[in-house]
Amino acid sequence: MNKLLSPGKLLGVVALSVGITSLAMAQTPREFSLTEAIQFATQQNINVKNSQLDAVSAEARIKEVKSVSLPQVSVSGSLLDNLAIQTAFLPGKFFDPNAPDDAPPIPVRFGVTYAGSLQGAVNQLLFDASYRIGLKAADVYRELAQKNITASKISVAEQVAKAYYGVLVSQERMKLLDYNIGRLDTLLRETRALNQQGFVEKIDIDRLEVQLNNLQTEKQKVQNLVGLSYYLLKFQMGLNVNDPILLTDRIAQINVEEMEREINNSATGFDYANRIEFDQLQSQLKLAELDIQNTQKSYFPRLSAFFNYGYNNGRNKLSEMFTTKWFALSSVGLNLSVPVFDGFARKYRGQQQRITLQKAQNSGDLLKNSIDLQIRQSQITLQNNLQTLRTQQRNLDLANEILRVTRIKYKEGVGSNIEVLNAETSSREAQTNYYAALLDFMLAKVDLDKATGKLFAGN
Repeated sequence: MNKLLSPGKLLGVVALSVGITSLAMAQTPREFSLTEAIQFATQQNINVKNSQLDAVSAEARIKEVKSVSLPQVSVSGSLLDNLAIQTAFLPGKFFDPNAPDDAPPIPVRFGVTYAGSLQGAVNQLLFDASYRIGLKAADVYRELAQKNITASKISVAEQVAKAYYGVLVSQERMKLLDYNIGRLDTLLRETRALNQQGFVEKIDIDRLEVQLNNLQTEKQKVQNLVGLSYYLLKFQMGLNVNDPILLTDRIAQINVEEMEREINNSATGFDYANRIEFDQLQSQLKLAELDIQNTQKSYFPRLSAFFNYGYNNGRNKLSEMFTTKWFALSSVGLNLSVPVFDGFARKYRGQQQRITLQKAQNSGDLLKNSIDLQIRQSQITLQNNLQTLRTQQRNLDLANEILRVTRIKYKEGVGSNIEVLNAETSSREAQTNYYAALLDFMLAKVDLDKATGKLFAGN
């Protein structure tokens, strides 16, 4: 007969099952293709988030500039205790017209012991030519802030793509090492069997064991490299380095022939505006031009209106300040400020701003040449790496074929163990060279995409 669980035990079982389920979910790796990894990084990377915060700060700065056109309201108040009221000296004839001219002056105190005032003021800008320029600059400033976000995303996309390719290549090396270890282990077992039958010497087994031990050591190193590559990728993506992830792209999916066609067409129809650096420079040129206009507009008059309203009171006793009547005061008017002469400060400021603009224009020409050079360098580097990759692919095929034939000869008794070991070494060296060439090729492809402005097109 089945026994029912007590409520306490039942609760414990439920809690245990929930904990196991949560642990399993926490350990489930997140899957990312290269495109998904880049998209995730452009949302989570700290540098991108900081650039987005800069854009928010830019919006606040723009609103600060626009707030100048709104009414400026202030309230002020004061309570004054005249510890010693100032004494004024009036001529004696002021009180007695018949007094002689040399009559001594009469000291008189004007004022009260306590004085208070409470006043509100409203100021409204009516006309300021430079303010309109400020509004135009605010729009350009907003554009520049958004372009800075895009620039940070492109930088992150480059770092993530290179780290992603690094992981893929390291994983392929691990697979090949496992295959080599399995193949060498099989050969070792076969050699031991042949040794027991008296067909090979003990030294042949020793040589194979040395090779196998070296492969095991190399595997451990590559495993560490794979782990480090994953840490780097997760860091660039904005993930915690301990979060498990799984990459869904594979090296076999990369079409080298298609990439070669892209190399040949990479500069076709290229527009400098595709490069975010050039786009940023155009905004900076606009800001430099607006700075010059702002200095020129500062020669125009500035007109504003004001309205003041308040109360004041004055008594010799502090208690009377709060029990007696306060008297109203009010004024309204216009303020007109016309710059006349400032010691040529605006003139020299304008000269500096025009020089700044000219330097920015020169930087634009330099940037164009730099972009052209980057594209040419990237194309040549990628073409060279492609040629190297093909050569290493051919060498790898040849090394594998030599190893295959050498092993057949060894099994048939017409080859030596040393020939097999040399072929194994040549095959592994060809594998290492191939994957190094493959990684160089893929990194160069990322550089070319960045140079032509095709690396990241998201917003």
